[in-house]
Amino acid sequence: MFKKGFWVLAVILITGILALTGCSKSSGGSDSGKTEITYWQYTFDSKVKEINKLIEKFEKENPDIKVTAQDFPYDQYNDKLAAAMHAGKGPDIVNLYYGWIPDYVKQDFIQPIPEDFMSNQEIEDYYIPMIQSQKMDDKYYTLPIAVRSLALFWNKDMFKEAGLDPENPPKTWDQLVADAKKMTKRDSDGKYEQEGFAWNVGGQGLHVIQQVLMRQYGVEPYSEDGKQVQWNDKPEGLEAFKFWMDMTTKDHIGDPTFLETPDTAFKSGRAGMIIDGSFNIAAYKDANAFEWGVTTLPVKEEGGEESNFGSYWTNAITKGVEGKKLEASQKFLKFLISEETQKDWLENVGELPAAASLSENKEITEDPIYGPFVEGLKDAHSTFFVKEDKERDIFLNAVDQILLNGTPVDEAFNKLVEEEQRVRDEYFNE
Repeated sequence: MFKKGFWVLAVILITGILALTGCSKSSGGSDSGKTEITYWQYTFDSKVKEINKLIEKFEKENPDIKVTAQDFPYDQYNDKLAAAMHAGKGPDIVNLYYGWIPDYVKQDFIQPIPEDFMSNQEIEDYYIPMIQSQKMDDKYYTLPIAVRSLALFWNKDMFKEAGLDPENPPKTWDQLVADAKKMTKRDSDGKYEQEGFAWNVGGQGLHVIQQVLMRQYGVEPYSEDGKQVQWNDKPEGLEAFKFWMDMTTKDHIGDPTFLETPDTAFKSGRAGMIIDGSFNIAAYKDANAFEWGVTTLPVKEEGGEESNFGSYWTNAITKGVEGKKLEASQKFLKFLISEETQKDWLENVGELPAAASLSENKEITEDPIYGPFVEGLKDAHSTFFVKEDKERDIFLNAVDQILLNGTPVDEAFNKLVEEEQRVRDEYFNE
């Protein structure tokens, strides 16, 4: 999880972080007589605004508790948190990507959810099943406010311009490629002027390959215990990977470098379709100056297996929080995961409620924008990462080898599986 030169960076960061974090974890008092706790998250504008609003509401309901929120740029977040935790001056509650949980448990940075606060059975009854993939050694360490799934966004104006039915998005992958070809424009040098599909791996493409295409091609991507990478156990695994790569290398319907990022291409009205998460709904609502819609992900063939990828950011109480700080942290965590907060979070952030009771709420399921994402949750799988950043980098490097160096797809794919397996072997052997 940590980058090269971590300890050098840690020394630089600790001095500044010590000044920011104030009193120690175990102490709960302050000059005002209130119990003070800190909440850390990465900088994502809509989430920062929402947390600040929620804190204001919580403090009115709990005048004896003061919550201080801090956020850090995504690319600095893990290093800052690690430095603070090693110094014994980390936050009381931390917001984590679910794929980081195994490493944070291994580093002994977070504590399990106490049974007397919320038992395993209560957690499993309260939440949709997807979160059970992060149960470790029969313990839960985190509780999410919301979850995410994927859906297909399409630009209705570009569909019209290409002679396609703007109310009839593709239902299968082959239809998606065919529609995308009609919307793609390239100049005489082959450079994209607009792309039919915002093809990528660094965005959601990685998850589409692993948890959508692999499963639709009949491949269970990982063993049940998460120890084995099974992408190439069947020839269909390579077929799924090749189909995705063909979109850019053979079908030429999109390129990962077009307008720098896939969401920028779609927001600018120069990408006909994009697969993205529910967390980006608010950004698209603000930016899109064209008619657009959302539908469920394509399938391999009509009537075939549906599959989706689910993910979430989740909240943990850090190691060493005790006494009044622990009581205050648990009270704030209970407030964050409440159904009322989850509804508010959906409206202001765009992420889906994680509570099972809200997954059948008709106001949500019948909404033309949110509905397809909720539908996708029924078949969503969250990847059990052991080192999310490293596993992602391995995947991106394999794709770069194909796109930039002309490495044969099967060779790059087999090496990719080998390197991914090595990461898991190292983690579980330790």
